[in-house]
Amino acid sequence: MKNSTLTLIFSIAFILIVSSCAEKKNHPFSFAFYNVENLFDTIDSKDVNDASYLPTSKVSWNTKRYNHKLDNISRVMMSMDSAELPALFGLCEVENLSVIEDLVQHPNLISAGYIIIHKNSPDERGIDVALLYNPKVYKPVSNKFIKPNIKSDTDILTRDILYSKGLVNTKDTIHLFINHWVSRWGGQEETEPHRIEIAKTILHITDSILRIIPNANILIAGDLNDNPTDTSIYNVLNAKEIQPSISENDLYNLSIKQYKDGIGSLYYNSWDMFDQIIVSGALINGKNGLKIMSPDQIVFKEDWMLYKPKKGEPRPSRTASGKNYYGGYSDHLPVMVNIDSDY
Repeated sequence: MKNSTLTLIFSIAFILIVSSCAEKKNHPFSFAFYNVENLFDTIDSKDVNDASYLPTSKVSWNTKRYNHKLDNISRVMMSMDSAELPALFGLCEVENLSVIEDLVQHPNLISAGYIIIHKNSPDERGIDVALLYNPKVYKPVSNKFIKPNIKSDTDILTRDILYSKGLVNTKDTIHLFINHWVSRWGGQEETEPHRIEIAKTILHITDSILRIIPNANILIAGDLNDNPTDTSIYNVLNAKEIQPSISENDLYNLSIKQYKDGIGSLYYNSWDMFDQIIVSGALINGKNGLKIMSPDQIVFKEDWMLYKPKKGEPRPSRTASGKNYYGGYSDHLPVMVNIDSDY
């Protein structure tokens, strides 16, 4: 009788342990970022310089071409993750809230039920950053638009940094930074100090977060207009390549190894990796509920997204340049990372 009782107790304990393990689910989701190359409407906005994308412009930006642009961008976005649309999607080079609303209501994307976080930035061209999120996966706790502290003799009107703090699957906190740093227009060396100042701004904020929460989940993404080994990112932001030993208080660049291997997200004379995803050590170790599923970001590139010149290698098929309309997708390739959520 005693042996039967012990056997029953052990059997119940085993069932409870197995049931507990069975109830523990992993729900992976993806974060993506895409510079959509001048997603402008056809309406003349008096407060921004949108003259290049109007029906009267050199490229004759009309409703047909605008709708074709939405078709192209949404096709790329829906194709990035074979399982489902990315739960979090950062964008840059969007003109206003209206064009983003048109995009998320496109038949290719409407199933995601995206909610938009956006604010008009002071950029003189009127191009902004935005974050789309699936409310079933992500719930914002606070959103801020941070003006970069750029020291200059002239006023630099550039994009705000979008900072969103929120919960993934109602449980795990993540800090998201969506960026579009000052471009190299006017020369790399001449404009580099501005990108360094933006890097300092982000570093100050992330350091403050990590001082309070040493294992905070932080994800920084965007078109940084510098490569992973350039001063602003490698030395100032101090975002380094993933090492065997990970510090939860450091930042790690998921694009640096790919860049060293000749992979990029846009092409001029060669491949550059301006579009990057940078994470805190906690997202690598997975000690705070979330963990990246690969040490390298995914650069999404399909043949149908590329232009094939007579000489040289294929590169991103863009929409327009100057007076020339090409009808492509974007001059950038999107990037993505898959994240495991333990709940």
